[in-house]
Parts: sequence; C-alpha cells; structure tokens
Amino acid sequence: MNKKTLPKEQILIKTSWISTIGNAVLSVAKIVIGVISGSMAVLGDGIDSATDVIISIVMIFTARIMNRPPSQKYVFGYEKAESIATKVLSLVIFYAGIQMLISSVQRIFSSEARELPGKLAIYVTLFSIVGKWGLAYYQMRQGKKINSSMLVANAKNMQNDVIISIGVLAGLFFTFILHMPILDTITGLIISFFILKTSIGIFMDSNVELMDGVKDETVYNKIFEAVDRVPGAHNPHRVRSRQIGNMYMIDLDIEANGEISLHEAHAIADEVENSIKRSIENVYDIVVHVEPEGKCHAEEKFGIDKETLNKACR
Repeated sequence: MNKKTLPKEQILIKTSWISTIGNAVLSVAKIVIGVISGSMAVLGDGIDSATDVIISIVMIFTARIMNRPPSQKYVFGYEKAESIATKVLSLVIFYAGIQMLISSVQRIFSSEARELPGKLAIYVTLFSIVGKWGLAYYQMRQGKKINSSMLVANAKNMQNDVIISIGVLAGLFFTFILHMPILDTITGLIISFFILKTSIGIFMDSNVELMDGVKDETVYNKIFEAVDRVPGAHNPHRVRSRQIGNMYMIDLDIEANGEISLHEAHAIADEVENSIKRSIENVYDIVVHVEPEGKCHAEEKFGIDKETLNKACR
C-alpha cells in the first residue's frame, strides 16, 4: 500500500516546525555558551541560528497563506507569498550579518583586555555542526521534493551555517594553540561576511519569480521543441513563461493554415498544450493563440521567438 503524500503546504509547515525547534535548541546553546565562555565567534554563530528560528516561523505563516484558495483580488492564488517571504528572510539574514560585522569590528579595535574563550565553546560548536548538517540535509530533501524555493533557500542558508560553525571550530582551535584571543574575534568578523553573502544570494534569487521570470531558461528550448513535434503548428512566437510558486504559466502564439476550420485549429492548439506538458513538469496553465500562417507580425515588446532565443545563446 502506497503512503499518502502530504500536500505541499503541510510539508512546508511540518519541515518548518522541525527547523524551528532544532534551530531554537542550537541557538540557545550557542548564545549561552558563547556568553559564558567569552567567545565572540560562538556568540555570533548563535545569533545566526536565532535568525534561522525567525525564518522558520515566517515559513510557517507563509505556508498557511499559500494554502488559501484564489480570490477575486488574487485570481492566481497566493503561491507568490513564498517568494515575498524568501525576500523578507534575506533581509533578516542581512540585518544579522550587519550586526555581527559591527560587533566584531568594535571588539577588534576595543582596548579592553581579552581572555581566552572557555573550552566549552568547542563542544557546543561540534554539537552545532552535527545538528545544522542534519537540519540542512532534511530541508534540502523536502524542498526539492515539493519544489519549494523557500525551503531550498533556507537549506542553503543552513549549509552555510555548517561552514560557519566549522570556521568557528577552526578559529577556536588556533586561538587555544596560539594563545591569541584576537583570532576568535577575527573569526566572528569572517562569519559576518559569510552571513551577508548568503543574504544577498537569497535576495537576488527571489527576484526571478517576482519579476515574472524563470530560473531555468532551457524551458524555452523545450517549448519550441514541443511545438515542432505537432503537425500543423508553425512559427511559435511571443512565447512567455513565468512561475507561480513551483508551477509554470506559459503563453504563446503559433501559426496554422488559414484555410482550416475552427475545430481543426482548436485541435492543433490542444495538441500543442499536451506536447508542452509532456516536455515540462509542473505546468499549471498554457494559453495558445492560433494565427493564420504567414501573417505579418509587428515588433512585439514581450515574449521571445526562435530567432531571439538563438541570438541569446550565441
């Protein structure tokens, strides 16, 4: 008997709750140990994990919004709430990075006497590496399973957290070996740059859906190839594709013999739709406009044709 597959929103909520609890445990442990041990790097790592808790909570609310049915105001539904939330998350991560950067710079130039961090900082960092890797792996697997840009973005963020924690561990190791407390603060400074880099990457990636673009540009090659396989369909042009959540919305014009009947033209358009759906996964809707073959087309502002695509690939 096959296991029942949970809807996308339920998987999002379940995964987000696991992430929330896991990151909350790691964050509290690292912040407390960071303060007790006097390690700026561990404290910064804890603050980064605290942002992951905020991210997971935002994801839970976003999943509930996405589950709403389409309305008269939002006839395409609420799937793009995921992209908006992803952008908000990138700003939260950026803010945490800036705060960490400022604190590290202030500590480097501070005249206060520095002491070596306590060895307890090493143990909590090892615990963090194992815990973060497990959470990142789980989020990435679930994100790819349901094609969720938000889960994948958060998984990438946590993968960076693993690298950060490894950097913290290395910094602590050299701090104890060389007896130079300043190395711990420098490690904290490097961590802040990693956090900022991650936030900028997530911010830019979320622009694609909000700008009605596609992350995988090869989708256009697949559309043209799908049309070419349909007898009677010619010159696909004004092709536009955008994403709503993980689903494609595709619009295109084709040409057909101007002497055929409306029923025949409709049958060709239907076969074009079916051919595209066989070539591309996660297609929500396709709109095919049929024109008489040989019609003169004015220069169009939106969409692409084969010639435009070939120029872009050169």
